[in-house]
Amino acid sequence: MKRIFKGILSPILKKLNLTPLYCLRKEFLQQSGWLLSFQAGEPVDKYRNPIPWMTYSFIKFMEGRVRKDMSVFEYGCGNSTLWWADRVYSVTSCEHDLQWFEKVKKSIPSNVALEHITLEHGGAYCKKIAAYTEEFNIVVIDGRDRVNCAVNALLSLKEDGVIIWDNSDREIYKEGYIFLLENGYKRLDFHGIGPINAYAWCTSVFYREKNCLGI
Repeated sequence: MKRIFKGILSPILKKLNLTPLYCLRKEFLQQSGWLLSFQAGEPVDKYRNPIPWMTYSFIKFMEGRVRKDMSVFEYGCGNSTLWWADRVYSVTSCEHDLQWFEKVKKSIPSNVALEHITLEHGGAYCKKIAAYTEEFNIVVIDGRDRVNCAVNALLSLKEDGVIIWDNSDREIYKEGYIFLLENGYKRLDFHGIGPINAYAWCTSVFYREKNCLGI
């Protein structure tokens, strides 16, 4: 039946000039794990391993650049927390949603410090990172109150530290992008699709000349 269906479908797709789209579905969407992530409603790869809910181009870029001696701070926890924890020395994660916090807390490994902080614009949530000085190689901004999170993050970064900002195509965060650029950071964008979503977006790395990712 599958062979018959393919024999009927192939000439139709060819006539409609949709063969590349079919190949994309068959190859990229399966190999990247997108189909599984869409079905499961969570970011996973083709082996069902957790991955960040960020663009595939960014995830690919990070492969081989993340080291076991690194420390990470992230705003917003989830499958990304598990992905980082498997690759770095320590992860400190800040989450505002109590229900989601309780769910993620059940599966975190011993090298993750996960804390719930009630969200208040400009309050304790965005200021949590200010308690650390030159502590982190990577700060991930993927939660709420993102501009204030970026403002508070600079002193917590090591000399070679970088900031990863997801959904960086959103104009609502423009003030934060400008702040980082004015403070000597450069911006590297990774556009494209990622897990679950059927649309493209952008994940960006903000870095200085000396950085832990070798940019």
